Amino acid sequence: MVETVVTVERTTTTTSNGPPGGPNPTGGNDGGFWSAIRLNIDYFRTVPGILKIVQFVLGIICMALAAPPMNSATSFFMFVIVISFIITILLIAAYFLGIREALNVAVNWIFSELITTAVLTLLYFIGFIVQLARWSDSAAKGAGSNTAAGVFGLFNFLAYAAGTYFLFLAHRSGATH
Repeated sequence: MVETVVTVERTTTTTSNGPPGGPNPTGGNDGGFWSAIRLNIDYFRTVPGILKIVQFVLGIICMALAAPPMNSATSFFMFVIVISFIITILLIAAYFLGIREALNVAVNWIFSELITTAVLTLLYFIGFIVQLARWSDSAAKGAGSNTAAGVFGLFNFLAYAAGTYFLFLAHRSGATH
């Protein structure tokens, strides 16, 4: 009978960089999730980063102009705006804090963001058309601000479409982060 013996040696290296990681019970720095968080302002100097900021600002303008929703068309439009706004805030936070790199999970972030942004683009397309179709020739109270909300929805649709295009290019080039 042949017997194989495998010896495994584990070594642990602890690096102390001061307060950001904070001390752990063993006396070293905690090399966990929070120590991997880094502020990433450089991303927002790129075209996709600028587009996220534009989407955020246009979302605020759309919400301000369409609120309160006075009919079902504007309610759907507000639903699209709020869902897109929340997802955009989460993406901005993920890029700003470097959370994608800190999580270190086997997820193709570019593809996930591409699908999400493409769905939001489609929803914005439907939303701004519904909003403009309802309010463009109306003389009802609030027609001006709701028409303006639809126009800004068109601008935000274009911003999300551009974001989808740049994510598609990144995905096509083989990027995963």
